[in-house]
Amino acid sequence: MNKTNIVGKGDQRKVNPNWFTGKTWMKVLSEKIKSEDQDIYHVHFEKGSRTKLHAHNGNQVLIGVKGKGSLEIFKKYGSKKINFKIKRIQRITLLEGDIVHIPAKMLHTHGSIDKKKEFSHIAINIFPKKNSEYKTTWYESDFKTKATDVI
Repeated sequence: MNKTNIVGKGDQRKVNPNWFTGKTWMKVLSEKIKSEDQDIYHVHFEKGSRTKLHAHNGNQVLIGVKGKGSLEIFKKYGSKKINFKIKRIQRITLLEGDIVHIPAKMLHTHGSIDKKKEFSHIAINIFPKKNSEYKTTWYESDFKTKATDVI
């Protein structure tokens, strides 16, 4: 068996800066292992960086790798797809080795919670159906009461 380096800063994928509140980089692990059932990423959040509010069409599993972060779950109020009200219903601290499951279509954000420390996790995005595409819908929000405009 060939040994392959699948961790570290090499082979970083450029990320859309509109999806994060600060500097973030990721490495696509699923390409290295030729995964067909899920996308797997090593995501590194610089000090205080987080994802913007979003939801996936498939399940997601996060595994804390370095530092201290959080997963915040939100509930959507109102029937509008854009410009709707939100309320945080849960905040889960993520430490090295912690594992969380995020069900499909759940509105959430995750990343570093300390403006002085970095955080990284492995994200496993499980395809909703075999040979289907994993999709993420991104929103602008104040992380408190409102979300607007799909990014």
